[in-house]
Amino acid sequence: MGNYLHSLRRRRRKRPAERTASHGHGDQRVAVIGLGRFGSSLANELMRRGWDVLGVDTDAQLVQKYSDDLTHAAVADCTDPETLRQLGVHEFTSAVVGIGTDIEASILIASNLLEAEVTNIWAKAISRQHGKILERLGVHHVVLPEHEMGERVAHLVTGRMLDFIEFDDNYALVKTVAPDIATGVPLGESGVRSKYGVTVVGIKRPGEDFTHATAETVISKGDVIIVTGKIHAVESFAELS
Repeated sequence: MGNYLHSLRRRRRKRPAERTASHGHGDQRVAVIGLGRFGSSLANELMRRGWDVLGVDTDAQLVQKYSDDLTHAAVADCTDPETLRQLGVHEFTSAVVGIGTDIEASILIASNLLEAEVTNIWAKAISRQHGKILERLGVHHVVLPEHEMGERVAHLVTGRMLDFIEFDDNYALVKTVAPDIATGVPLGESGVRSKYGVTVVGIKRPGEDFTHATAETVISKGDVIIVTGKIHAVESFAELS
């Protein structure tokens, strides 16, 4: 066990303002287990947002690489529940299993986190089957980054969308150039929602920032809009651009 924890390091260069913000939003501590591309990117973004991050990996070189960027970093094998206990992960309210290629390790670590009663567990899956296993274990949030990114890019390549984000229940949010049928009259009079089953929630005019859209908003040709609705509805609407 000593070999696993010898590299545990604390980063104290975090700015006071960030620490104040972190404590102002409750217990903003998260353990990120697996510091590959997904885990390290996630850990660095959480640090940027003012969270305290414990990064863990079995690869000493990866831990060394990111130790100065994270609040804590440790070389450890979290398939061992005792290792998790000594790291204090059971005291965290959130943990992320960023391991994807080693499915057995991913499942074991997720099980250990559930046994430790971590209340908010996220886990990366590399396939739908892997994701289903994690869900059956009781993992609270399962993400398939490669699959989800593939779907997102496919929508961008094949359609007129500038961005596409899919949610549960066949629901999506789309960024697109406003089609002519939505321009020139207030949104409340345009019939966009009743005719096309979508809702315009944001608008960006050339040279301006995004702003909320209301029933009184009049969209002009060339404006970029944010639209929500069922996937087939937002796809069809975006094709009108």
